[in-house]
Amino acid sequence: MSVKQVPGPSVKAVPEGDDRTRLVCPDCGYIEYDNPKIIVGAVCTWEGRVLMCRRAIEPRKGFWTFPSGFMELGETMAEGAVREVWEEALARVEIEHLVGIYEVPRVSHIYAIYRAHMTSPEYAPGSESDAVELLSWDELPWNDLAFPSIVWGLDHFRLGGGPHIHVAGGV
Repeated sequence: MSVKQVPGPSVKAVPEGDDRTRLVCPDCGYIEYDNPKIIVGAVCTWEGRVLMCRRAIEPRKGFWTFPSGFMELGETMAEGAVREVWEEALARVEIEHLVGIYEVPRVSHIYAIYRAHMTSPEYAPGSESDAVELLSWDELPWNDLAFPSIVWGLDHFRLGGGPHIHVAGGV
């Protein structure tokens, strides 16, 4: 496949009325805004056990997580969480409520984690998981969790309340 090169954002500049350096197209004036990415996920349960996935992809391949991933355009955060559960664990869930929002400014990520109830005990590894398990609280692989946001989400899930807001390295 050949790709036609077209002019686009290629000059670093502070656009008029802005206070940050952005990529700007000198031909048409288009400004490329590089904004934080939103990750959505769910702590899913069936009969008191938590659904966990072992990652089959980088980053953190081989480490454990509850189903989560980047939002897609045109979906709500809750819809994104339900989609991620299906993609990673082939499980169907109903969202109960927001557990927490976790901000990680150093990597420009914002996590929105929900509490969800599985509608049946069926699950299997999706394309991004090499194993999926329903684990009791004592069986959770605390030393092999993929990201700090997974620890925060599980901790706040265990507290039962919501929503909680956490800023990494901050508040």
